[in-house]
Amino acid sequence: MTVARTLAAACVALAALAARAELRAQVVATDPPSPAVLARDQPFHVRIAYAGAEGHALWARPWFRGEPVKRTKTNASLRLEGDGAALGWFSLDAADAVDEVRVFAGGGKPYREVEVARLAVDVRGTGEAGAAAARSDWVESLRREEEARHREALEEARNRPASATDWLIGPVFMLAVLAIGGGAVAAPLAAWRRWSGPWRIVAAAPLLTMAFVAGRIAVDTARDPTSHNLWPFEILIAGGAGLALLAVAFVARKVLGSR
Repeated sequence: MTVARTLAAACVALAALAARAELRAQVVATDPPSPAVLARDQPFHVRIAYAGAEGHALWARPWFRGEPVKRTKTNASLRLEGDGAALGWFSLDAADAVDEVRVFAGGGKPYREVEVARLAVDVRGTGEAGAAAARSDWVESLRREEEARHREALEEARNRPASATDWLIGPVFMLAVLAIGGGAVAAPLAAWRRWSGPWRIVAAAPLLTMAFVAGRIAVDTARDPTSHNLWPFEILIAGGAGLALLAVAFVARKVLGSR
């Protein structure tokens, strides 16, 4: 009997520990309230109450009829600990509809990404530019808290001694970004000057793509500094795709004997 009671108590303790360690989240408020009509790039904010976070990040993503909305921007997130409230948001790039906000969490050991909450909403995007809308007090409060945590994280990173790997990977990665981004501008310009006919249009395509990506990063970050936290990867992807297209065109010209 004593052994059975001990095992039962151990099971209860383990279940309580697991329940406490499991991340729980709920959307408790939105700004603007639903139903809502959004101008292009106007954020729809959600207040996410969470508990049991252990280095998790939280993202709010728009869905419509069971599928994720593709032409959209969503929030970045710092790693969260314990219990509290987090600010999530998304904005629409075009005239789209949203009937559900889903909150996803990333973290844990081993790392995994899972859905932790959802809320039915009625949001419509006009796809057209509009004036900046006033924000609720809780949005501004959470935004200030996130900015303060972000500054603390940056300060901690600055004060942390860099490892040999950091010294190697950091400069190498940024050099790769500069090389590919610069090459995706210089190579199309050189090809555009040398090629003729329809090939000049092909040469101009990578250059126009890089201009669009760089311009969008500049405009979006002017509105919201957190909107393109992974901008080096955007440059790498756009630049790499442009250089690949240019390489294919170069080979095609040689095969066809074009000038």
